[in-house]
Amino acid sequence: MKNVIITGANSGLGFETAKKIANSGIEYRLILACRNVQKGEDAKKSIIAESGNENIVVMELNTASLDSVRRFAGEYEESGYGKIYALLCNAGVSGTNSGLTEDGFDVIFETNHLGHFLLTNLLLPWMEEEGLIFATSSDMHDSPMGKMEWRGTEALAHPNAALAHESIRYSYSKLCNLYFVYELAERLRSQGSCIKVNAFNPGLMKTNFMPLTKASMAFVKMSMPERYGDLDKSSTAYAQLVTEDGLVKESGLYYDRSIHAKRSSALSYNIENRKELWAKSCEYCGL
Repeated sequence: MKNVIITGANSGLGFETAKKIANSGIEYRLILACRNVQKGEDAKKSIIAESGNENIVVMELNTASLDSVRRFAGEYEESGYGKIYALLCNAGVSGTNSGLTEDGFDVIFETNHLGHFLLTNLLLPWMEEEGLIFATSSDMHDSPMGKMEWRGTEALAHPNAALAHESIRYSYSKLCNLYFVYELAERLRSQGSCIKVNAFNPGLMKTNFMPLTKASMAFVKMSMPERYGDLDKSSTAYAQLVTEDGLVKESGLYYDRSIHAKRSSALSYNIENRKELWAKSCEYCGL
């Protein structure tokens, strides 16, 4: 049985990807890691009804809470499910969110980056020898609103009044996803690990996460085709990367709305920035 954990799996990209993985074969056990357990159970029923795969499990996880992340990791360890074949760090909130979490961090920073940083580090010992780790990033890591400059981790974790309500915080969280992926890929590679760590960009698409109107999506498709995403196509590609043997051969790649990788922004390859983010994230998580 291949265990696949997907965070934020009860709706949008996570849900559609989970359905496609479940449909690919009963050898996959899907762990739907959801903040809202009831919505997770509803998603489970829908996936079973469509796929016939009853190896679907719902577990509570809120990546905006480090305590919730630690509980999830502990409960997984005690579950008896065994090694993890694939971990998809997909849960997230949009740039319209603001405020601090119970841990005192910016809600976008902790939900989209820090919670997954801790989750991945806690689950690493449970990954299969040739397991797969993906972070759902976005081409918004390279904001179309203007050139981005790294502000430092502390400025993102605890934003000042000027930044605290700016939607650019979402773009920075997606940049953090890439810094995390590239740094973890390098660390595992240097240790001789065969675990593959990569990022996936689904594109800008209409979901409950991003409730865009039909007109606004048409505008995006026409004016920014390089950023336009299709939910069915992106979830199909995401599922393929998990289920097709030998498809993922390398680590530290940025898959763009498909099973094909491309280069991310120049800023995302800054080694000094990614190491600073890693060190501060370890400090915040007590690692």
